[in-house]
Amino acid sequence: MKFDFSEYSSSVFISSEVPSLEKISGDLGIESGKFKPLLVADENTRIIAAKIAGGADIPLCLLQSGEENKSWQAVEEILSAACEAGLGRDAIFIGVGGGVIGDLCGFAASIYMRGCRFVLVSTTLLGMVDASVGGKTGFDLFGIKNLAGSFYPAQSVYLPVDCLRTLPPKELKSGMAELLKTAVLSGDDFLDMLADFGADFLSNPQKYLDGESSLFIYRAIEKAVLYKGGVVTEDLRESGKRMLLNLGHTFAHALEAAAGLGKLSHGEAVAWGIVRSCELGLALGITPRGRAEKIKKVIALFDYELSCPHPLADTDSILKAMLSDKKKKNNKLTFIVPDEKSACPYVCQNEEYIKLAEKIINGEYVF
Repeated sequence: MKFDFSEYSSSVFISSEVPSLEKISGDLGIESGKFKPLLVADENTRIIAAKIAGGADIPLCLLQSGEENKSWQAVEEILSAACEAGLGRDAIFIGVGGGVIGDLCGFAASIYMRGCRFVLVSTTLLGMVDASVGGKTGFDLFGIKNLAGSFYPAQSVYLPVDCLRTLPPKELKSGMAELLKTAVLSGDDFLDMLADFGADFLSNPQKYLDGESSLFIYRAIEKAVLYKGGVVTEDLRESGKRMLLNLGHTFAHALEAAAGLGKLSHGEAVAWGIVRSCELGLALGITPRGRAEKIKKVIALFDYELSCPHPLADTDSILKAMLSDKKKKNNKLTFIVPDEKSACPYVCQNEEYIKLAEKIINGEYVF
């Protein structure tokens, strides 16, 4: 698959195994002797990075894992590693990991020598179905998730499905939430597919990574990538349609910040946020009751924590974090809520609607 995003383009490869350096350089059209890569990984993906290197003496920047380490310090470590390796503007930064590594490596590539090439090898389900495509990069700052960042799509994106074999259940569950989000946006066929097979995949992932049953996860990843890639092709910098991809995220990012970044997975927060968005949509008369009930019923199949108030954060803390949302414009919050077939943006016009969001966070509007 190839997507053209304004002045950028991304080629996406879904396969079983991680790519070799020869594969990466070939896909970029670079002769092996002129290929100057820097591998960026964390403790969880160091072995995968070594497999990509294949014994070659390639500079490696090894970061600490986890959302709590998604910081400017980590960006500096990447830039320092590139500088110490003597890499110039023709360097290729290869991020090997999930969304955190992709965001950090992509941002570092966007500013190193005013921009060098960026390649992503996504190793988590969350990364494959969401963070890998679209070019959002950055890091957390002042306790606010992704406050600093840039739009810088990877030139090549590799989605090696075999990497899912070693993921802990919590990571798979986190990725499933972003699949559910995309399914809500793209249509009932995808949502029904996840309702039929998704929970079984989480309970027995190996079954779906071998033989005929693997068709489900390959197809689910492909559908998510095609949908997101199509949206971002129309709107790279989130001035219009791309806003829909934030379904559940205004609530989710506030919950993550209030709970303490890294205390719960992004996917767990998104699942909680989508249900809150359904409640808001119902209250506003935008989300049909039957659709809201179906979405909540399917999400409930995956045993996410959906209660309000959330056990990890009180209402006041979540609301305070929400009012600091980086997507706020003209001092007004925008929520994405499901409509009859997909979703639509809703801008909170005044204090009355903020109070409605507060009631929803506090569990006073549960259907």
